[in-house]
Amino acid sequence: MYHVILNGNNVDEKTETKISTVKRVFETAGKEITVHITDHAGHAKEIAQTLTENGEFAHIVAMGGDGTLHEVLNGIKDTENCTLGLIPLGSGNDFAEAAKISKDVKTAAETIAFRAPVCIDYIELDNGLKSINAVGSGIDVDVLQRAYAGKKKGKTKYFSAFLKSLRHYKATSYTASWDGGEEKKFTGIIACLGNGRQIGGGIKLFPDAEIDDGYIDLLLVDYLSRFKTLIAFMKLTAGKVNKVKEVTHVKCKSVKITPENGTAPIQAEGEIYENIPLTAHIVTNKLKFYLPSKINS
Repeated sequence: MYHVILNGNNVDEKTETKISTVKRVFETAGKEITVHITDHAGHAKEIAQTLTENGEFAHIVAMGGDGTLHEVLNGIKDTENCTLGLIPLGSGNDFAEAAKISKDVKTAAETIAFRAPVCIDYIELDNGLKSINAVGSGIDVDVLQRAYAGKKKGKTKYFSAFLKSLRHYKATSYTASWDGGEEKKFTGIIACLGNGRQIGGGIKLFPDAEIDDGYIDLLLVDYLSRFKTLIAFMKLTAGKVNKVKEVTHVKCKSVKITPENGTAPIQAEGEIYENIPLTAHIVTNKLKFYLPSKINS
């Protein structure tokens, strides 16, 4: 049995058609599915917990965006005792981009129904929070907070929030260390850990990242003027990390980011968390995921 956990926000006639398409694909493959539709924030995590808490092997599919996938992953009791798939329905679909998962519902469903899963990585914080795409702190969190508080919808709300953050966000002082090395001091606008390649629906902070290479891609951006920040993010959106001299970019197995004033809000796949230290490591060979092909081929 495959359990499809569907983001229940704005389920309409088009969504119902997509559900029917998924059911036909699995029926053709001779596999049974059950669709679970969420009805409140955090429900996807609760469903995944319920499906995996008895210790039986489970096939789980997230049908939604990065936030739905994030909830599902964090609800799974034991990542070694399940398979996980994604049928993208979100507006950004940043992880789907890194994993080369088609945004066509039928094609994405066929990947899960007809292919064998392979092991990929994910990032895990010391408190147990898991991030499959990217987790970080800084101006990205400020943008999300402003976007969620506003009334605009779609990608427009994020661009509008970014412009406001440019005017108001202040650089944060923090220390950073990776792989047990010495601490280095930064005064910067973002500290982000990537497993995928992009955040924010297309900002390519980690253009060379691979979701199965066993490394975290760490990006630290020093303080920039408002104008330079705008130029830097234009370059980052184009995947030109090496064109921004204020960027520190390394591959590592573990990382610790400590703000000068203690903890700062963090975001993981667009979900905001308070009072969680940004201390993390990469987890390998413990999550079996459905991919359309060898991702780094």
